[in-house]
Formats: sequence, C-alpha cells, structure tokens
Amino acid sequence: LPAMDGLNGSVVSEFVLLGLSGSWETNVTLTLTFSLLYLGIILGNLFIVFLVIVDSHLHSPMYFLLANLSFNDVGLSSTTVPRMISDLLKEHRVISFQSCMIQTCFIHAMGGTELVLLITMAFDRYAAICKPLHYLTIMSPKTCVLLIVMSWVMGVIHAMSQFTFVINLPFCGPNEIDSFCCDFPRIIQLACSDAVKFEFVVTANSGLLTTGTFFLLLLSYVFILVTVWKRSSGDLSKALGTLSAHITVVVLFFTPCIFIYLWPFPTSSVDKYMFIVDFAITPALNPVIYTLRNKDIKLAIQRLSKRGHHDRFCRLVYC
Repeated sequence: LPAMDGLNGSVVSEFVLLGLSGSWETNVTLTLTFSLLYLGIILGNLFIVFLVIVDSHLHSPMYFLLANLSFNDVGLSSTTVPRMISDLLKEHRVISFQSCMIQTCFIHAMGGTELVLLITMAFDRYAAICKPLHYLTIMSPKTCVLLIVMSWVMGVIHAMSQFTFVINLPFCGPNEIDSFCCDFPRIIQLACSDAVKFEFVVTANSGLLTTGTFFLLLLSYVFILVTVWKRSSGDLSKALGTLSAHITVVVLFFTPCIFIYLWPFPTSSVDKYMFIVDFAITPALNPVIYTLRNKDIKLAIQRLSKRGHHDRFCRLVYC
C-alpha cells in the first residue's frame, strides 16, 4: 500500500484515470480531434477577447461580458482538455491526490464563474431590451466590473464549499476514476467513509443550483420575449435575434451540468461524455455562435480586416 497521508488518514496518494477508450486507434483519432478542438477554443475565444479590446465600437457592457465569458471558457477548457489529450496516448493515466484536488477546484471555480456570467449576461439583455432608456445607467462601467468580480467570487465560493468536505475524507480502497478528469462525485465514491451524507452537499451545491439557475434563465428570456411582443404588436424578430445566441449557449452549458450533478453519484460512465460537451464542445462553439449571429462582431471583423490591409499597403508604400 502507498504511504499513509497525514492530512486525512488516506493511504491513497494517487488516482488512476480510466479515460475514454482502450483502443489505440480510437485514442489516436480522439487525440487529433481534441487537439483541433482545443486549438479552436484558444484561437476563437482569445480572438473575441482581442476584438473587444481593440475595436472601440465593441466597448459596451454586452461585449465586455462576452469577452469575460470567452476568457473563462479558455480557462475552463484548460483545466481538463490538455491533460486529457496527453493521457489518451498513455498506458498508465495517473494523477496525484493533490493534483486531482486542484483540478477539481479549478473545474468548479471556473464552472461556477461561468454560471454567474451567464446570469449576468441575461440581466444585461433584460436591461437593454426592457429598460432601454436606463440601460447605460444600470449597466455602468463600475457595475460591469462589480458583476465580473462577483462572478469570480461566487465561483470560488462554490468550489471551496465542496472542497472543504472532500479534502478531509479518508481514501483507503480503490483509486480508479472512470473518467478523464477528477470531479467531486467520482472522488467521493472512492472514500472509505459512508459517502451518502455527502450526496446532499453535491446535489444542493451543484445539482439543484444548476437546475434552478437554468430554469430561472429560461423564464427570464420568456419574460423578455413577452415584453417585446407586447411592445411591438407581435414582432418578436428583433428580440429573438438578440437572444438566440444567449439561449443556445445557456442550453449547451447547462444541459450536461444538470445531467451530471442532479444525480451526483453516477452508476454508468455516460457522465464523462457529458463532460466533453462542457469542456471541449461548448467552448469551441461559443465563438462561432456569437460570431455568426452577431452583426456587430461581423462588422468588427471587417474593420479589423480592412485595417490590416491598410497597414500592409502603407508599409509597402513607405518601403
């Protein structure tokens, strides 16, 4: 047996990640696929952050929040995807106890931050559509910064409230995690003590919080659509055009979370494939969704392209 850990009486000093597949050919294909996805996540999301910074036309609350969402998506993906890619071609996928706990904390801190960011973006759309005359007052620069800080604080609180329960659990038996990353429900299943009492903690903190927030967001979007419908005599096209990207992102992010955390102690390995949606697919799709469905972003890209052509022309002339 491994050496006894003095912190919590555990004899487990590392965990074995079973990953996604045992087939070498499948793992090679997955490595290439996830490498391309991760490259798309990095380039796509950082491009949106860069675009919002350099284009003065995008210096508004909506795009400030969007840039922060993109930045958070990069962080959320980086907690799991690079390690998953490197582990796919390894025969022994081992993660230390400390690294496993750190990864879990970052996953929930980033995930909790994204949850609050999506709520903040919904509030921003409510203010813009339902309170247009007071929008700039409601969403002042100071308010936007406070909302971002609150998002990060809430994300950290969300992660630490579960971490304090898990870190002191004793681990003395099996150490295999049927996933490509660490997460609270999977870790608690391996604890020596009775994990049933911790089920409520995970369900209340992640499951019910995520589910409740999801339905509140959907209700807020319905309220906005009804408000616009009443004001515009049945014309919903403008509101739908504005909200469609937000609704799509909310559904993509929350659906896997609800599936994973509403029943926090899974009996099958389906949840690890749900993780892929949140960590790889959704962050890769977000830049595409906001780019294809947003005229301001398209115009900003055109302006950036024209500026690039103009700069090259000037260099040629001066040369």
